Amino acid sequence: MPRAVDGTKRKDHRKKILKLTKGFRGRRHSNYKVAKDAAAKALSYAYRDRRDKKGQFRTLWIARINAACRAEGINYSRFIEGCVKAQVQVDRKMLADMAIRDPAGFKAVVERSKSALKA
Repeated sequence: MPRAVDGTKRKDHRKKILKLTKGFRGRRHSNYKVAKDAAAKALSYAYRDRRDKKGQFRTLWIARINAACRAEGINYSRFIEGCVKAQVQVDRKMLADMAIRDPAGFKAVVERSKSALKA
């Protein structure tokens, strides 16, 4: 059976890959042979980084909470320890948001954490 070299399935697959690499530099966006490798690598990075993004945000929240805690005279680890003892059921995302948008509310949480550490 002869091999199909210009069929629609083949053409459609090539068009799909070249559409994925639109905006890439050099032959990576126009030459199928190079573009398929570039697309595979880009998709694998995208998959990996969607998962990595969650850890990066957690790091950002911790840095924000730490900065706000130090302004209140306590470090991050002691603050979290106090929150656990005081049974404060607020996650780091919300604590970081409170530290920026609601300093008075965050200060109240810090005071509750400090009092739980003393007890």
